[in-house]
Amino acid sequence: MTAVPKSRVTLARIDDRASGVQQTIRALAVNPAKNKDVLIKPNFNTADPAPGSTHNDTLVALVDELWQMGARSISVGERSYPRTASVMEAKGIVPLLEARDVRIIDFDALPDEDWVKVDAAGSHWRDGFRVARPVLDAACLVSAGCLKTHQFGGVFTLSLKLHVGVVPTTRHGYDYMAELHGSPHQQELIAEINAPFTPDLVVLDGVEAFVDGGPATGKRVRGDVVLAATDRVAIDAVGVAILKHLGSNAQVMTRPIFFQKQIARAVELGLGADSPEAIELVATDPSGEDFRDRVAAILSQG
Repeated sequence: MTAVPKSRVTLARIDDRASGVQQTIRALAVNPAKNKDVLIKPNFNTADPAPGSTHNDTLVALVDELWQMGARSISVGERSYPRTASVMEAKGIVPLLEARDVRIIDFDALPDEDWVKVDAAGSHWRDGFRVARPVLDAACLVSAGCLKTHQFGGVFTLSLKLHVGVVPTTRHGYDYMAELHGSPHQQELIAEINAPFTPDLVVLDGVEAFVDGGPATGKRVRGDVVLAATDRVAIDAVGVAILKHLGSNAQVMTRPIFFQKQIARAVELGLGADSPEAIELVATDPSGEDFRDRVAAILSQG
């Protein structure tokens, strides 16, 4: 019987975001960006300092690495709360991206026809949801998340939850965010948003983390870790293991990782690794191996 390849998650034990991004991506030994038009989806829900939003250094390092990988073009696309343009201005990211020849796609400014309806039969959404067309059309989609908890029903915001920003707040006369945040199935809805597309690369900045509160502000601790993967379920499972290692809230600490509803529903949908045994956690250098081993031990508990 042919062995099924494991989903590799690379881990850099580091406090330098730029080096962490470079090390973890290169350790994956894949290049989905070469000769591709790349779309980066950051965590710019608000302009709060990292991990409230993607750190500017992380995003700039990711852009620089993607250019080194041979990307044909790079865009950054987001739908924020409050308005995307004001969040990007407050973060000071616009001139940094413009200096690197990166196009900014403000999902708020998309016309109605560029919010594509996904019927999602069998989902927990009442009547499906809409996804920004640039995400669906991306030749190479790269997701840049943070390591943090979510106090408003999501439990944690890693890479699956990051993609709530590809769904509109209100379009075609319907408030999708009201449904999401008012639903008893919020975590399942989060996973289901991810079904119509697949990121080619996911980077998770855990140099700082929220272990309670979030997503904008919360109990801040040092994580000193950067992760990368091509499997968003695998990287979220590792992220939850790290939150457990750091000492998080009861919702994170008392529920096994693969029983967390975001992850369990994503597994049901076939979006990634279905167990700890399906994940290969790799330290980028010997200095991170002890931390890798401690996280892997937590991950192995399921």
